[in-house]
Amino acid sequence: MGTIGTILLHETAGTAMLLLLGVGVVANAVLAKTKGNAGGWLMISLGWGLAVFAGVYVAYKSGAHLNPAVTLGILSSGATEYAPGIPITVGTTFAYLFAQLLGATLGAILAWLVYKKHYDAEGEPGNILGTFSTGPEVRSYGWNVLTEAIGTFVLVFIILLFGGTPSGLGPLAVALVVVVIGASLGGPTGYAINPARDLGPRIAHTILPIPNKGSSDWSYAWVPIVGPILGGVLAGLVSNAFI
Repeated sequence: MGTIGTILLHETAGTAMLLLLGVGVVANAVLAKTKGNAGGWLMISLGWGLAVFAGVYVAYKSGAHLNPAVTLGILSSGATEYAPGIPITVGTTFAYLFAQLLGATLGAILAWLVYKKHYDAEGEPGNILGTFSTGPEVRSYGWNVLTEAIGTFVLVFIILLFGGTPSGLGPLAVALVVVVIGASLGGPTGYAINPARDLGPRIAHTILPIPNKGSSDWSYAWVPIVGPILGGVLAGLVSNAFI
């Protein structure tokens, strides 16, 4: 399999695994009549962290970016190679971005299939949307962008500082970083820290036949895209002073 094929297969599969488990843990904690109903924020943060752990293992052959902010952070750092044998170029970058968005959308759809009967029973549109994508507790676009940028900077900076995954930092350590970002910085916006993580599921929410789902809140959708990209690119630039 060629370089682009490796990226497309493994990044799509890894990001799908990430979103299947990530959307799934939020659905379990939020939707009506689930075993994990009212599981709380720490359950969600831990679930997302371990979802990253699983996704990294699935996508290890492509370097397991799983996140456009990570890909763009690597690019902005000036690195010429991240995963063994995969050069960092404009072409490979676009392959990563496409695969991540596709995988995120597919993973969200799979999570919906698992919880379909619970989505059908849920009468609160906000709960339904909240399982797919992020939203602010206090809507203030500038501050929301800043929150996402800072959280993503932490994630990408630490990944780059320790040499990437799966070598160096390792899947479990990345998972723990995601958990602590959620527990400490996730309160204002729900910590997308990954444009594909928010955009893919938001697309799925838009197209899926879910009763009572309401709006997909596209007026906010740019925030978890712009904020993480800014944070990831800044992390890539700053990392050069520390590596």
